[in-house]
Amino acid sequence: MRIAVLYWSKSGNTEKVANAIKEASEEKEHDVFFKKCEGPDENNDIDYFDYDLIFAGSPTYQWLSPKPFYDFLHDKFNKHKKEGLIKLKSPIIEGKNAVMFCTYSGPHTGINEAIPLTKYNGQFFEHIGFNILGEWHIVGEFHGSEENSTQGKLGDIRGLPSREDLDKVKSSVFEILEQIKK
Repeated sequence: MRIAVLYWSKSGNTEKVANAIKEASEEKEHDVFFKKCEGPDENNDIDYFDYDLIFAGSPTYQWLSPKPFYDFLHDKFNKHKKEGLIKLKSPIIEGKNAVMFCTYSGPHTGINEAIPLTKYNGQFFEHIGFNILGEWHIVGEFHGSEENSTQGKLGDIRGLPSREDLDKVKSSVFEILEQIKK
């Protein structure tokens, strides 16, 4: 199976999750393309349709992806639109799957700060026929603010994602790979 892991990370939380996804996929001996997406200028070098499964993730900033990852997804979406790949009823293409993931700190409303990001990012893939197999929300330390990392809705989240959290991500990857195999 050909797998792409596309992500953006500033503090390292999302990169830890992306690496766990890569490790799990490689453990099952799949071909993995791993890319930190810095913005729209670079996405000419990836064709989503070359992959059976795409993992796409970023941290959440005010309910959405940070500008570099948003621009990356949006630019590719516009190219797909120009190519006529966005069709009425968004028919699912057999064998094309995606999982959206994000890291979040949720100091104000918890997971509700993360859900809009995975829903929104999933649309960039669902519109071109990818089957969205999951939306993963992983708690990560709010770097640069001890108050947001200790006094927010989620309590003390310093040091997250933990090794245990990353092992859960790997288990989730294994479950997705089994689901696709069936």
